[in-house]
Amino acid sequence: MPLRRFALAPLVALAASLLLSGDVAGTPRGSASANGDEPNPCTGPHAGRLRCPDIQMGTPANLTLDRYEGRVVLRAENNLKSRGEGPIMLRGRRSGARTMNARQHIYRQDGTRLIERTGARLYFKYVEGQGHYWKWQDAARFELWSLNPDGTRNQLVRTGPKVHYCLRDLKRTSASKRSPRGRVFPGCSQDSTKREVTLGTSVGWSDVYPSPYYQQWIDVTGLRGCFAYVHRADPKNHVWENFEGNNDAQRIVRLPWRGTARGCPGA
Repeated sequence: MPLRRFALAPLVALAASLLLSGDVAGTPRGSASANGDEPNPCTGPHAGRLRCPDIQMGTPANLTLDRYEGRVVLRAENNLKSRGEGPIMLRGRRSGARTMNARQHIYRQDGTRLIERTGARLYFKYVEGQGHYWKWQDAARFELWSLNPDGTRNQLVRTGPKVHYCLRDLKRTSASKRSPRGRVFPGCSQDSTKREVTLGTSVGWSDVYPSPYYQQWIDVTGLRGCFAYVHRADPKNHVWENFEGNNDAQRIVRLPWRGTARGCPGA
């Protein structure tokens, strides 16, 4: 589907109003599906009316070997990118002491919004040394795969502990006319009393976490040989988007890690 250009000023104003007041002033609330089993509207017959997001992952970067609680871990920076025609946007409402059920907000071409229950949830996540944040649960996953002789992935060997992400406009990583120049979605709220929270990443922006950040690793203790170190966005498909085939990115590594994958297939 060809990308459509649209005026940024109205979208920025609408999103800012949503963040400040909990709704989008002057626009209908749209419709909500009954549950997360509904067909993806971003690939359905009316997809052309929607400004759907496209979640992508950058290649794992700045890999460093570390020790954590007696284990050998391989850390990596990751880059959860927002592309497509509209922002990734989730709005959560309180469902428990540390949880919120979230609905995805998808802009239509006319500026109104489609509001979908997709199974997405927010969680008041503790981050060591920083405190708690409202984050999107199961936003991404770190995976380590064994390799076939031709360099393709064979079997999932291990996963990392990090699955919670903020969703925010941290870095503008792909400037375009569809991408706002300034931040629309701020950092995650640390307010435990919040009844509603909105998380999002604008088109052309990324939520980036450096390799030393809390839980940015996979346990590689005892492993030897060649593997694919994979960062996968939205592994449980809790966000509708216009293309699901670009949600992961990989880097070939040789373990024990010495900064090179020399001799590995696909490297």
